[in-house]
Amino acid sequence: MGNFEFPWQYNFPPFFTLQPNADTRRKQLDAWRSLVLDYHRHNKQYTLDIAEAQSSDLFFNKSINRKLSLESINTVLEELRKTENLEWKDKSKKQCMIMWRSPAEWAKLIYQWVTNNGMNNTVCTIYELQNGDDTKDEDFHGLDSWLLDKALKLLVSQHKAETISYDGSDGVKFF
Repeated sequence: MGNFEFPWQYNFPPFFTLQPNADTRRKQLDAWRSLVLDYHRHNKQYTLDIAEAQSSDLFFNKSINRKLSLESINTVLEELRKTENLEWKDKSKKQCMIMWRSPAEWAKLIYQWVTNNGMNNTVCTIYELQNGDDTKDEDFHGLDSWLLDKALKLLVSQHKAETISYDGSDGVKFF
């Protein structure tokens, strides 16, 4: 997977202080939004714990000793929520789920894989989709359960799949 390559702004100290000028601030928040999504995509991380955020590599550049304030982190996260790239796990907003792809995009990728592999009218277990040998080269391999569930519910609503349970195992039949 290799090391994540941070953008140039990450080494620019003012990047870690939200700017008062509206145009500059908009560009800065867009850069932070992209950085958060790219970082989570690269590391295949879906959860962000707010208590740990300030000390993470994402929001704290140790080489220039700059970190984004908790208030600014919350502003960045609100931008992600507005663009539907974030959902809060709890009402107290202590943990959130980061979606670098929307559930609809994940559903499309899964269904393309099903179609490309001639798996229509077959049943897959949830485990096979998430961790199976057949999916190890797919972007959705290892996808968090909550996001996989959202994607599969979309496929069900589009009449492309049906979720099933059998002997304690959850699965999905694709049409």
